[in-house]
Amino acid sequence: MTLKDTNCGDTVKVKKLIGTGAVKRRIMDMGITAGAEIFVRKFAPLGDPMEIKVRGYELALRKADAAMIMVE
Repeated sequence: MTLKDTNCGDTVKVKKLIGTGAVKRRIMDMGITAGAEIFVRKFAPLGDPMEIKVRGYELALRKADAAMIMVE
């Protein structure tokens, strides 16, 4: 399952990142790494972007980027 497939209010744990190169590095720089817990706070009215809480701060993430994050 990817982060894109989660629902509002879910808490998930990152298993691995699928992306490569600069995109993967940007996601990792945001604090989204293997083992990190993510709380899905809400979605924008049209569904994109989504707002998550990771490592104590809130972050808006596009669904295209969320599809690169495998969670459990």
